[in-house]
Amino acid sequence: MAHAPKPVRLSQEHVLLLFDFADRRRRSLVSLDDFVVFHRVLARPDAEYQLAYRMFDPEGTGRIEMERFRQLLRSGLRADSPPFNPDCSWLSLYNHAGKQGEGRQWWTYAEFAQLLRGLPGERLRQAFHHYDPEHTGYITPEAFRDMVSSLARHRLSAYVLNHLTTLCSDTVATSAETTTGLVNYATVRAFYNVVRQLDSVDTVIRTAARNTADHRVDRMDFTDAAAQLGRSSMFSPLEVNVIFHFIKLEHPETSRFRPEDFRLLLDPSWTMPRSELAAVEVQDGETAKKPSRMAAFGLEAFKQAYSFGLGAIGGAVGATVVYPIDLVKTRMQNQRSAVVGELLYKNSMDCFRKVIRNEGVLGLYSGLGPQLVGVAPEKAIKLVMNDIVRAACRDPRTGELKIWHEVLAGCVAGGSQVVFTNPLEIVKIRLQVQGEMAKVANVPQRSAVWIVRELGLLGLYKGAGACLLRDIPFSGIYFTAYSHLKTDLFHEGQNGKRLNIWELLSAGAIAGMPAAYLTTPADVIKTRLQVEVRQGQTQYHGIMDAFRKIRREEGMRAFFKGGPARVLRSSPQFGTTLMVYELLQNWMPFSRIESSLGLGTAGAEAKRERERTSIDRVADAGLWRTRRALRLLQDLDFRFGMLSPSVAGAKQA
Repeated sequence: MAHAPKPVRLSQEHVLLLFDFADRRRRSLVSLDDFVVFHRVLARPDAEYQLAYRMFDPEGTGRIEMERFRQLLRSGLRADSPPFNPDCSWLSLYNHAGKQGEGRQWWTYAEFAQLLRGLPGERLRQAFHHYDPEHTGYITPEAFRDMVSSLARHRLSAYVLNHLTTLCSDTVATSAETTTGLVNYATVRAFYNVVRQLDSVDTVIRTAARNTADHRVDRMDFTDAAAQLGRSSMFSPLEVNVIFHFIKLEHPETSRFRPEDFRLLLDPSWTMPRSELAAVEVQDGETAKKPSRMAAFGLEAFKQAYSFGLGAIGGAVGATVVYPIDLVKTRMQNQRSAVVGELLYKNSMDCFRKVIRNEGVLGLYSGLGPQLVGVAPEKAIKLVMNDIVRAACRDPRTGELKIWHEVLAGCVAGGSQVVFTNPLEIVKIRLQVQGEMAKVANVPQRSAVWIVRELGLLGLYKGAGACLLRDIPFSGIYFTAYSHLKTDLFHEGQNGKRLNIWELLSAGAIAGMPAAYLTTPADVIKTRLQVEVRQGQTQYHGIMDAFRKIRREEGMRAFFKGGPARVLRSSPQFGTTLMVYELLQNWMPFSRIESSLGLGTAGAEAKRERERTSIDRVADAGLWRTRRALRLLQDLDFRFGMLSPSVAGAKQA
C-alpha cells in the first residue's frame, strides 16, 4: 500500500494564480500540453524564478520591460500597504537605459531574477522610512507589527504574528543600552533575515539537537551547529537573539529548548514537503513500522553500552594520572601509630620519596593492572547511573532538576559502583602495601590472581559496608557540586556558553575536594578492614568495631589519615574522568552514531529518505518549488499577484 504525498494547503487565489501561469495562450483553459510544460518548469531547480518571470512576462516575449515592471509594482500593492517608490535609487542601479534613455529598456531572465532576490530588502528599507518619518532611527512596536504583517505575514506562524510587539531593541540587545521599547533598523533587519531563512533555522536546530547529550539546544549549541554547516557564519548574534527571544517567551523557565519548541517560529502551512511525506510514511504500517519493543530495548541497551564505554575510557585515564597519589594515600592510612616501629612515613611526601628510593619509580604503580581492569566498569557504571537517574528525575517540560534529585542521582551512582569497587580495592590495597611489608618482614610478593584465589568470592566483598559508607555520600556530594560549579561558577549555558577543557577539569577537581575529604573517615575504616593483618596488628571485626578501636588506640585524628593525599588523588582523578567523559560525548554524540548506523528515529528517517522513489522526489520538489514561487511574489506584499485575470474573475463571481 502506497500513500500519496500529503496535500498542500493552497488558497483558491493561489491555485488560480498557478492556473494563469499554466495558461500560456490566455484561453482560460489548460491543455495537456500546457500542463506538461508547466510541470517541466516546476521540475527545474530555479522554478520559483521561472514562474515569477512568467508573471511579469505573460506574453512570453523573453524579456521584462522596465516600465511594465514598475506599473505592476504600483498596481499590485494593496492601498493600505507601505508605499513603494519604483523610481528609487536602488532600482535605478538596474537601469540599463542610461540618462538619455538610449539604452535597452528591459531585463534578461538572469538580471530580473537577481533583481527579485534583492527587491524585498529595498521594500523593507522604504517601509521602515515610511513608519519613521522623523528619521529618528526607531519605530514603535505597533508600526513594526503593521510593517511585518504587510511584508512577511505569509512566512510567519500565528504565534509570532501575535507576539510581534514584544520584540524591541531592548529585548534582544547585548548591552545595557535601552531604547524605551522602540525598534531600530538593525533589529528589523535581523528579524527579516531570520524570517527569510526559517528553513535554515530548522536545519540548524535539528543538527544542534543531534549533537547534544540531552537533545536540547541553547544559543551556543545553535551557533556552533550553524558554524559547522557552512564556511561562514549563517546567523549574526542579533539574529540568534531574535530566534531565541520568541522561544524564551513561551518557555521562560529554561535556556535549553527541545527541537519541537522551535515549531512556534515555523508556519505549519510552509512545512518542508519531505517532512510531510516522512510523517505520512510513518503512519503507513507497511512502509515504516514502529520499532518493536525488542528493537527499542536493543537500541537502549546499545546506547547504555556506548555511554558505558565512554565512562570506561574516562575512568581509565583518570585512574592512571593519579595512581601514584593513590598508593601514597593507601600506605599512609594503613600504618598503625599504636604499634612500636610501625611509623615508616612522617607524611605523604616522605612516603612518596621512600617508595621511589626503596622500590623505584615503578613501585608507585604497584597494583595498577587490576586497577585499570576494575576501574573501567566501576567509573563507567557510576557515570551512566548518574546520567540515567538525572534523566529520569528531570522535568520533561523544562529540563530542570531539583537539587535533592541531583543528590539522589549521585548517591544511587555511588551505591551501584560498589559491586565493582570492593573487589577491585581489596586487591589493589593488598598489592599496594606488600611492598612496604617486604621491608619489615620476609613476606613473598603475591600476584593479583593469588590474592583473588586466597580471598574467594565472599572475601572480595570484605568491608563492603564501609565501601558503601564512603562511596554513597562521596558521589552525592561530588556530582551535585560538579553540576553547580559548571553552571554557577563557570556559567555553563548562560548566553549559550559551552565550557572548555580547563573549565571542565577545574569544575571536576574542585568538586572532588570536599567530597574526598569529608568521606576520609569511611575510607580509613574500609582500608583497615580490607588490608591483610600482620602479626602484632589490631584486627577489626566490622565497621563499628573498627571505629571504636581506631578512636581508642589512635584518636580521632587517625580517621583523617591520608586525607590530603586522598584529596590530591580524588580531585584530579574525577576532574580528569569527567572531563574526558564529557569531551567524548561532545566529540562523538550517540545521535551521530545512531544516524550513521540507521538506528532509532534519526536512522529510520535517513533510511526512508534513501528508499524513496524518484517519482516521489520529483513530485516533492515540484510542490516545494511551487510554494517557493508563491513566497517569492508575496515577499513584495503578502497579497501581491492576486490581481491576475483568473483571481479577479473569481472575486467578481
